Amino acid sequence: MSTNEPPPPPYGDSTPPPPPGGYGAPPPPPPGYGTPPPGGGYGTPPGGYGPPTGFGGPAGYPGQPAKTNRKAIWSLVLGVLSFVCCGFITGTAAIVLGQQAKKEIAAGQGTGRGLAQAGFVLGIIGVVLGVIGVILYATGTLTLNTSSS
Repeated sequence: MSTNEPPPPPYGDSTPPPPPGGYGAPPPPPPGYGTPPPGGGYGTPPGGYGPPTGFGGPAGYPGQPAKTNRKAIWSLVLGVLSFVCCGFITGTAAIVLGQQAKKEIAAGQGTGRGLAQAGFVLGIIGVVLGVIGVILYATGTLTLNTSSS
Protein backbone atom coordinates (compact mmCIF):
# COMPACT_ATOMS: atom_id res chain seq x y z
CA MET A 1 0.00 0.00 0.00
CA SER A 2 1.32 3.35 -0.94
CA THR A 3 -0.93 5.58 1.24
CA ASN A 4 -0.79 6.13 4.98
CA GLU A 5 -4.20 4.53 5.57
CA PRO A 6 -4.41 1.82 8.19
CA PRO A 7 -5.06 -1.68 6.90
CA PRO A 8 -8.66 -2.88 6.97
CA PRO A 9 -9.70 -4.79 10.10
CA PRO A 10 -9.62 -8.55 9.87
CA TYR A 11 -12.83 -10.35 8.92
CA GLY A 12 -15.18 -10.72 11.87
CA ASP A 13 -13.67 -7.88 13.92
CA SER A 14 -16.49 -6.13 15.83
CA THR A 15 -14.70 -2.90 16.69
CA PRO A 16 -16.34 0.20 15.23
CA PRO A 17 -14.48 2.05 12.50
CA PRO A 18 -12.67 5.21 13.51
CA PRO A 19 -14.52 8.52 12.95
CA PRO A 20 -13.75 10.20 9.66
CA GLY A 21 -11.07 12.76 10.00
CA GLY A 22 -10.52 16.15 8.49
CA TYR A 23 -14.14 17.33 8.57
CA GLY A 24 -14.10 19.22 11.84
CA ALA A 25 -17.00 19.66 14.23
CA PRO A 26 -20.63 19.25 13.13
CA PRO A 27 -22.30 22.46 11.90
CA PRO A 28 -24.24 24.56 14.39
CA PRO A 29 -28.06 24.35 14.34
CA PRO A 30 -29.90 26.91 12.16
CA PRO A 31 -30.99 30.13 13.86
CA GLY A 32 -34.54 30.35 15.25
CA TYR A 33 -37.28 32.36 13.59
CA GLY A 34 -37.84 34.71 16.48
CA THR A 35 -40.80 37.04 16.70
CA PRO A 36 -42.18 38.76 13.60
CA PRO A 37 -41.82 42.52 13.29
CA PRO A 38 -44.89 44.61 14.11
CA GLY A 39 -47.46 44.81 11.35
CA GLY A 40 -46.56 41.41 9.89
CA GLY A 41 -43.28 42.54 8.39
CA TYR A 42 -44.64 43.22 4.94
CA GLY A 43 -45.22 46.93 5.22
CA THR A 44 -47.57 48.82 2.95
CA PRO A 45 -47.84 47.90 -0.71
CA PRO A 46 -46.29 50.23 -3.27
CA GLY A 47 -48.47 53.10 -4.44
CA GLY A 48 -51.12 52.56 -7.08
CA TYR A 49 -52.54 49.31 -5.74
CA GLY A 50 -55.95 49.12 -4.15
CA PRO A 51 -56.96 46.71 -1.42
CA PRO A 52 -56.90 43.05 -2.41
CA THR A 53 -60.19 41.70 -3.69
CA GLY A 54 -61.54 38.28 -2.80
CA PHE A 55 -62.57 35.60 -5.24
CA GLY A 56 -65.73 36.44 -7.11
CA GLY A 57 -65.42 40.22 -6.72
CA PRO A 58 -67.01 42.72 -9.05
CA ALA A 59 -66.62 41.95 -12.73
CA GLY A 60 -64.05 43.91 -14.66
CA TYR A 61 -61.15 43.54 -12.27
CA PRO A 62 -58.10 41.74 -13.63
CA GLY A 63 -57.86 38.12 -12.60
CA GLN A 64 -61.61 37.67 -12.25
CA PRO A 65 -63.22 35.03 -14.46
CA ALA A 66 -65.71 36.40 -16.97
CA LYS A 67 -69.33 35.31 -16.64
CA THR A 68 -70.87 32.93 -19.14
CA ASN A 69 -73.59 34.58 -21.18
CA ARG A 70 -76.99 33.31 -20.00
CA LYS A 71 -78.47 33.45 -23.48
CA ALA A 72 -75.70 31.13 -24.65
CA ILE A 73 -76.57 28.65 -21.90
CA TRP A 74 -80.28 28.80 -22.73
CA SER A 75 -79.55 28.45 -26.41
CA LEU A 76 -77.69 25.21 -25.74
CA VAL A 77 -80.41 23.85 -23.43
CA LEU A 78 -83.18 24.66 -25.91
CA GLY A 79 -81.09 23.32 -28.79
CA VAL A 80 -80.69 19.97 -27.04
CA LEU A 81 -84.42 19.86 -26.28
CA SER A 82 -85.27 20.65 -29.90
CA PHE A 83 -82.94 17.92 -31.09
CA VAL A 84 -84.37 15.37 -28.66
CA CYS A 85 -88.09 16.01 -28.53
CA CYS A 86 -89.61 19.44 -29.11
CA GLY A 87 -88.57 20.37 -32.66
CA PHE A 88 -90.03 23.66 -33.86
CA ILE A 89 -90.74 25.61 -30.69
CA THR A 90 -87.51 25.11 -28.80
CA GLY A 91 -85.45 24.93 -31.99
CA THR A 92 -86.60 28.34 -33.11
CA ALA A 93 -85.91 29.80 -29.66
CA ALA A 94 -82.45 28.17 -29.63
CA ILE A 95 -81.61 29.71 -33.01
CA VAL A 96 -82.73 33.20 -31.94
CA LEU A 97 -81.01 33.06 -28.54
CA GLY A 98 -77.85 31.63 -30.08
CA GLN A 99 -77.59 34.52 -32.53
CA GLN A 100 -78.27 37.11 -29.82
CA ALA A 101 -75.71 35.50 -27.50
CA LYS A 102 -73.04 35.47 -30.21
CA LYS A 103 -73.60 39.19 -30.84
CA GLU A 104 -73.41 39.99 -27.11
CA ILE A 105 -70.26 37.89 -26.66
CA ALA A 106 -68.63 39.63 -29.64
CA ALA A 107 -69.43 42.94 -27.91
CA GLY A 108 -67.59 41.74 -24.78
CA GLN A 109 -70.58 40.83 -22.62
CA GLY A 110 -69.38 37.54 -21.15
CA THR A 111 -68.06 34.30 -22.57
CA GLY A 112 -69.64 31.18 -24.05
CA ARG A 113 -69.33 31.54 -27.79
CA GLY A 114 -69.06 27.76 -28.17
CA LEU A 115 -72.24 27.24 -26.15
CA ALA A 116 -74.10 29.75 -28.30
CA GLN A 117 -72.82 28.16 -31.50
CA ALA A 118 -73.74 24.64 -30.33
CA GLY A 119 -77.24 25.79 -29.33
CA PHE A 120 -77.66 27.53 -32.68
CA VAL A 121 -76.62 24.43 -34.65
CA LEU A 122 -78.72 22.05 -32.53
CA GLY A 123 -81.70 24.39 -32.96
CA ILE A 124 -81.31 24.25 -36.74
CA ILE A 125 -81.06 20.45 -36.64
CA GLY A 126 -84.14 20.27 -34.39
CA VAL A 127 -86.18 22.48 -36.71
CA VAL A 128 -85.10 20.50 -39.79
CA LEU A 129 -85.99 17.19 -38.12
CA GLY A 130 -89.34 18.69 -37.08
CA VAL A 131 -90.07 19.76 -40.66
CA ILE A 132 -89.11 16.30 -41.96
CA GLY A 133 -91.35 14.71 -39.33
CA VAL A 134 -94.33 16.87 -40.32
CA ILE A 135 -93.78 16.07 -44.02
CA LEU A 136 -93.54 12.33 -43.32
CA TYR A 137 -96.65 12.48 -41.12
CA ALA A 138 -98.60 14.45 -43.76
CA THR A 139 -97.73 11.96 -46.50
CA GLY A 140 -98.72 8.99 -44.33
CA THR A 141 -95.21 7.55 -44.15
CA LEU A 142 -94.95 8.27 -40.44
CA THR A 143 -97.85 7.26 -38.20
CA LEU A 144 -98.28 7.89 -34.51
CA ASN A 145 -100.09 4.66 -33.68
CA THR A 146 -100.09 4.44 -29.90
CA SER A 147 -102.63 1.63 -29.49
CA SER A 148 -101.27 -1.64 -28.14
CA SER A 149 -103.59 -3.99 -30.11
